Amino acid sequence: MVRISLDVMGGDYGPEVVIPGAARALERHPDIKFVLFGQEARCAELLAKYPKLRASSTFHDCEIAVGMDEKPSQALRRGRGKSSMWKAIDAINADEADVVVSAGNTGALMAMSVFCLRTMQGIQRPAIAAIWPTLKGESIVLDVGATIGADAQQLMDFALMGGAMARALFEVERPSVGLLNVGVEEIKGQEEVKEAGRLIREANIEGIEYYGFVEGDDIGRGTVDVVVTEGFSGNIALKAAEGTARQIAEYLRSAMSRTLLAKIGYVFAKAAFDRVREKMDPRKVNGGVFLGLNGVVIKSHGGTDAEGFAAAIDVGYDMVKNGLKAKIEADLARYHGAEPTKALPPA
Repeated sequence: MVRISLDVMGGDYGPEVVIPGAARALERHPDIKFVLFGQEARCAELLAKYPKLRASSTFHDCEIAVGMDEKPSQALRRGRGKSSMWKAIDAINADEADVVVSAGNTGALMAMSVFCLRTMQGIQRPAIAAIWPTLKGESIVLDVGATIGADAQQLMDFALMGGAMARALFEVERPSVGLLNVGVEEIKGQEEVKEAGRLIREANIEGIEYYGFVEGDDIGRGTVDVVVTEGFSGNIALKAAEGTARQIAEYLRSAMSRTLLAKIGYVFAKAAFDRVREKMDPRKVNGGVFLGLNGVVIKSHGGTDAEGFAAAIDVGYDMVKNGLKAKIEADLARYHGAEPTKALPPA
């Protein structure tokens, strides 16, 4: 059984997406036990439409929902101990859940997660890891928004955590890791990136194979299993890729509807276009993983639909089943010489 706590009020649409998404995920993974945190007045009628989900869940009424436009400091002051987001995270400390999934405000979710769960021993700053579709399958890119301007040691920690996630997700013994840079030559790039490359190379980490520097176009090619970067450039790369996917999809729709001959051609090539659409569907890779915390936290896109939220739950399910937290702790213990730690109670 995998116990998953949900911030039902999170995201642009809240329960109207989270509850149907949870029902879809339950169909795929009948061994999930959900712990739901939300405003009962808004959720009860919707939850009643999904009897299987209701039977596999416990519901906790919460008086506060964190807004998508709230500043992290404001969300902490207003929602600590009372909001659906806080309580969903704290369920891990209470040993009621193995992982939390929220589509809520990213800054507030990260702030509450760090405050409630604390970072693992040896980790200065957490990272958000995204699962990225490539020509070879999938890769992991981190950080995509948590730590802006990471230093060399933090990039080194990201490499450790990304490698552990790749072993958990892709089941490869020694995933390849590359540092995102403006060129592959060792003399290029910022000093922090060059120093991080030296640290990773000299550490000769057992669980990863250091590839060296990679460039932006290597991400989509799938040159390495894990691409490491700091949060500013990682977030820009992520948003640019999502925008490009939508742009290409719009080009295809426009081209296929322009003339009668194009429409006829589309009919004959529909199966091929459906496969392209499936590959480019951002919902299929929804779910950023917060790494470096004493607990597994999954961030769904705030504007996703039920299928996209179900995909984020799938990511959380896989991370628990494949022992992500234990793998990260073991790698950190080997590198930093520290013992794995348990979650601390909130301050």
